[in-house]
Amino acid sequence: MNAVPQNAVPRHDGAVQAASGEFAGWWTWTRDHFEVANGPFWHREENGQIRCAFRLEKKHINGSGAVHGGCLMTFADYCLFALGNKALEGGRGVTLSFSSEFIDAAYEGELIEGHGEVVRAGRSIVFLRGTLTSTGRPILSFSGTVKRINAPRKPA
Repeated sequence: MNAVPQNAVPRHDGAVQAASGEFAGWWTWTRDHFEVANGPFWHREENGQIRCAFRLEKKHINGSGAVHGGCLMTFADYCLFALGNKALEGGRGVTLSFSSEFIDAAYEGELIEGHGEVVRAGRSIVFLRGTLTSTGRPILSFSGTVKRINAPRKPA
C-alpha cells in the first residue's frame, strides 16, 4: 500500500517530499487528513507545469471494479490546490466551487495523472481547470474556484 514515506523532506507550505519509492522527488500535503487517508496524492513541477499523480489501489475501486467517482473528485480537488499553489502564494485556501465530468473508467494499478491551469488569479479568488488522465486517455475533466484565506477557523 502507498503511504507517505517516513523519511519525507518537509517544505514551508506543509508539503513533504518523498525521498524514495515510485514518487521519489514528488510532493504531498499531510495536513489534510481526508486526502492522506484517501491518497496519498502527489505533485511536482516539470518544465514550469504542475503534474499531479497517484497510483490506483484496491481502496480506490468501487463495487463494479473501476475507480470510485468520489476518489477521482477528491484527487481533482487536490489538483486544484497543487495547480493554484503559486497563485495562492503558498497560503491556504478553500474550495468555493467544483465541477466535474466523468469521461472514462480506470482500474486498479493504473497511474492517474492531473494536469491543468490557473485560468485567472484575482485578489481573493483563483479560477482553475484541468483534466485527469490514465495512459493518455481522459478520465475526468474538472474546474473550480479557490478562495484565499488568512487563517483556519476554529470550531465554536
